[in-house]
Amino acid sequence: MTPSVPASAASAAAGGPEPHFRPAGAADAPAVAALHAASWRRHYRGALSDAYLDGDVVTDREAVWAGRLADADAAKGRLTYVCEADGALLGFVHTVLHEHPRWGALVDNLHVAYGSQRRGIGARLMRLAARGVAERTPRAGLHLWVLEQNSRAQAFYAALGGSRTERALVPPPGGDPARLAGSPACLRYVWPAGAGLFRG
Repeated sequence: MTPSVPASAASAAAGGPEPHFRPAGAADAPAVAALHAASWRRHYRGALSDAYLDGDVVTDREAVWAGRLADADAAKGRLTYVCEADGALLGFVHTVLHEHPRWGALVDNLHVAYGSQRRGIGARLMRLAARGVAERTPRAGLHLWVLEQNSRAQAFYAALGGSRTERALVPPPGGDPARLAGSPACLRYVWPAGAGLFRG
């Protein structure tokens, strides 16, 4: 299991208590679900329906994360890391191993609390995910999907060395098309095995 490690000095210098990173456990599910819902409500307007974001999204995310974190993630081919400071959740990343025969592991979720962005937390979480993939599946790459409307996130992934490979329609959360706002698109970003992200 990856030990709790401090963030970079640059992150700590940004103000506030120094963040620490560690693997997630079952007790983290409520806080992870709350951050996931808050992030969707802030950044997914126009892709997910207002009715879903303003209503069922919290309950839906609570059920998802209770299931994901109920048992040891690694044993199920999943890795989840959280970033916290003074007991408050600042961010998390969730990765699914062996998700794609060509692109490798999938970063299914990466979210940083709104007030904690631009402190290097997202980049550190991505590097933790890549390290976890490299330790368990050394020949596998890493990939993720990002909303086409989210140009800021695309710039972030590009700065981490990700390459855009394709465009697709966003799958509806829980398989329910009513949770989408129209037909939003997403873009796949990839990092091949051995890319700089894995060595960070």
